[in-house]
Amino acid sequence: MRATQKLHDAGQSLWLDNITRDLLTSGTLKRYIDTLSVTGLTSNPTIFDEAVSKSAAYDEDIRTLTKSSLKREDLFFRLAITDLQHAADLFRPIHDRTAGVDGWVSLEVSPLLAYDAARTVTAAKTLHDAAARPNLFIKIPGTKEGLAAIEESTFSGVAVNVTLIFSREHYLAAADAYMRGLERRIEAGLNPDVRSVASLFVSRWDKATMETLPAGLRDRLGIAVAQSTYAAYRDLLDSDRWQRLENCGVRPQRLLFASTGTKDPAAPDTLYIGALAAPNTVNTMPEKTLLDFADHGLVGGALPRDGGDAARTLEAVARAGVDPSDLAARLQSEGAKSFDDSWSDLLKAIETKSHALG
Repeated sequence: MRATQKLHDAGQSLWLDNITRDLLTSGTLKRYIDTLSVTGLTSNPTIFDEAVSKSAAYDEDIRTLTKSSLKREDLFFRLAITDLQHAADLFRPIHDRTAGVDGWVSLEVSPLLAYDAARTVTAAKTLHDAAARPNLFIKIPGTKEGLAAIEESTFSGVAVNVTLIFSREHYLAAADAYMRGLERRIEAGLNPDVRSVASLFVSRWDKATMETLPAGLRDRLGIAVAQSTYAAYRDLLDSDRWQRLENCGVRPQRLLFASTGTKDPAAPDTLYIGALAAPNTVNTMPEKTLLDFADHGLVGGALPRDGGDAARTLEAVARAGVDPSDLAARLQSEGAKSFDDSWSDLLKAIETKSHALG
C-alpha cells in the first residue's frame, strides 16, 4: 500500500498545492485522485503566476478575453475560475461522498486586499458566486483586517480557507472569527453549515531560521509550531463554545498544514508530511512532495494530542535568541508581501501575453 493511502486511511486529507491547465487537461489530476489518494486542491498567486507565464495552455483564452477589454485582474479571475471549476467537478464525487468534509478547491481573493476588510468581503462574495461550485473555498488571509472579513464572509454563507496563518495565536484568532460568523448565522435563523479550513504555514519557519538556530534545532521549529497549533485545535473542538455550535449542526473548521515542501536541501524531502500525520486535518503539498511521499514516504505515529514536546522546542528556540511571537508576525507580513509580488508578476505576465497575442 502506498504511503499516501496509509495517510488517507489514518484520517488525514491529502490535497495538492498546485493547479495548471495542463494538469487538468492531461488527466494528471484525475490520476492523482485515483492512485495517490488526493482529495482536494489549493492554489495561490505564485502558483497561477507560474502556470500562466510558463505555459501556452492559456494563450487561446487570453486571446479571446483580451478582445472583451477586460481589466487584467478580471481576465485572470476568468482564467482561474475556469480551472478551479474543472478541478471542483473532478473532486465533486468526493465532496458528495464525505457530506462536504472533503473534496474542496480554493481560490484566493486579490492579495492586495489583505488589509482591507470591506473590499475583501465584497470580492469573496463575488468570486464565490461566479464560481458557482459548492466545493470551492475562497481564501482570505488571517491578518488583523482579514479576521473581520472572515467573520462577515462566513456570516454571508461563503466557505473560507483562512490563509497566511503562522502560529497558534493566529489560528485561534481565525477560529474565533469563524465561530462569530456562525453564531451570527444561528442568531439570524440561517443554516449554520458553512465550511472552513484554517491554513497554518509550516516550512517558512525553518527557512527563516536556517542560518540563526543551532544545528540541534534546525528544521524543528516548523513542526513544533504545528504541534502546538494542533493541540489548540483539539482543545477548541472540546470547548463548551464549540460543542454548542456543533449541537446546532456546525461542522469543524479543519486545521490545514500548508507550505509543507521541504526548504532545507539537507533535510528529508518528505519531512513535513510524515511528521504531521493527524486525523481530521489536511496536508496540502507541492506536486513534487506528493510524488516523493508516494514513492518513499513513511507514516509513523499521529501528532500527539497535547502537542508533544512542542513547548520544550519553542522554549529552546527562544533561549537561542529567536522570539516565535515576533517571527510569526514577520512571517505573516512577508507572506502577504510575497503574494503581492507574485500577483504583480502574474498581472504583468497576462498583460505581456495579451499584447503578444492581440
